[in-house]
Amino acid sequence: MSDIRTLDFNLLKALDALLDERNVTRAAARLGLTQPAVSGMLTRLRENFADPLFIRSQRGIVPTPRALELAGPVKQVLAEIEALLQPSLFDPANARLTVTLAATDYAMKAAVVPFLAALRQRAPGIRVAVRPVESDRLPAQFEKGDVDLALLTPDTTPDWLHSRRLFDEDYVCAMRRGHPDAVAGRLTLDRFCALDHALMSHSGAVFHGATDEALARLGRSRRVVASIPSFLILLDVLRASDLVAVVPRRLMAGAEGLEPADPPLAIRGFTKIAAWHDRTHRDIGHRWFRSLLFEVCGDGENGLSAAPASH
Repeated sequence: MSDIRTLDFNLLKALDALLDERNVTRAAARLGLTQPAVSGMLTRLRENFADPLFIRSQRGIVPTPRALELAGPVKQVLAEIEALLQPSLFDPANARLTVTLAATDYAMKAAVVPFLAALRQRAPGIRVAVRPVESDRLPAQFEKGDVDLALLTPDTTPDWLHSRRLFDEDYVCAMRRGHPDAVAGRLTLDRFCALDHALMSHSGAVFHGATDEALARLGRSRRVVASIPSFLILLDVLRASDLVAVVPRRLMAGAEGLEPADPPLAIRGFTKIAAWHDRTHRDIGHRWFRSLLFEVCGDGENGLSAAPASH
């Protein structure tokens, strides 16, 4: 770039739209401009940055390496300018804001459900788009603004994101109400190993998890007969069978038709954290949104532990 004094900040908005859309027509529609106007802005951007920035392809335009280098800084500059233009006070009761939150099905049940109940009471004008966590796409989603906040675990969180711990979770055994072993409220290790088990596996193809590793350290084993890719579906499986499973304790809160039992061995729990991009770090509305999440879902303790895995 030759001189900052010659750069129109509207050009940065155009560059941001072109990087996101990879198509001049769609970028023009997003900006509320004509296609020739955006093409003219692209010409000026090329002059300012002394780089082609985009190359035409059959499906639109492809960013050059220089354009990709600019993607993150441009979003940050635009976010900071937007923050400067926002009022210094935030009124949740009258706020109009849309936040996209990524979470696993477990986090949706354990954190998003109670959070949304509180949010509706305090800020009814704030909309929340909840989407599943896609670990391989998450960095790009944060960069493009497709995700504002994600509920993750420490070992799955990129170190360039801002993050804060929400809570630590541990595990209980779960079985249907009326299960022959439900009355005792606890299982002996022998009985635990003799029962047929189900577990949650994101791939739905794993029959071995942290519980089996803990058993192996004791010289014991169990039989896992069902591998389910969703904690919530796993609970339905338990309701409809005599299988038992080791599940996060928070999933059992208000779980109809199921009974908890203390595991007969120590099984390491995990930590759930909230992570967000620098793009929204200083935004007054997003800061309030996160503070409510911490208030509703946080347990006020410190410390980190392992990530959730198949159990």
